[in-house]
Amino acid sequence: MLGIVAIFMFFACILYVIFGQVTVRKLRKSPKTKNVLGLEFVSGWDIINVAQALAIPRSWSRKLEKSPLSSMYANSDLLFGNTTKLDRMLGAVFYWLLMISGLSAPLIIFMNDLGFIQG
Repeated sequence: MLGIVAIFMFFACILYVIFGQVTVRKLRKSPKTKNVLGLEFVSGWDIINVAQALAIPRSWSRKLEKSPLSSMYANSDLLFGNTTKLDRMLGAVFYWLLMISGLSAPLIIFMNDLGFIQG
């Protein structure tokens, strides 16, 4: 099972680079969107912020944008207005693949340590 998660992580890494080069690079160059990509903790974190804004339901994004920590999140309304359907689909696939593989690996390791998984 961990091998399957590793394959998902590999594809998430490839999609990270593709999404960053295709979509986020375009958004960084646009004067309207370059300042609404969210807080960048480390280089490239804005790629994950943009993917999250495009992948999660709009109501959740709006709730995050109204919170006291709103500067940490990308502005989904502006991003939806400045991206294509292909950009949104690529962002959603990348984000959910990253989240599923990133959360599954520690969960599988933990369950293996507890003895729920034999192998």
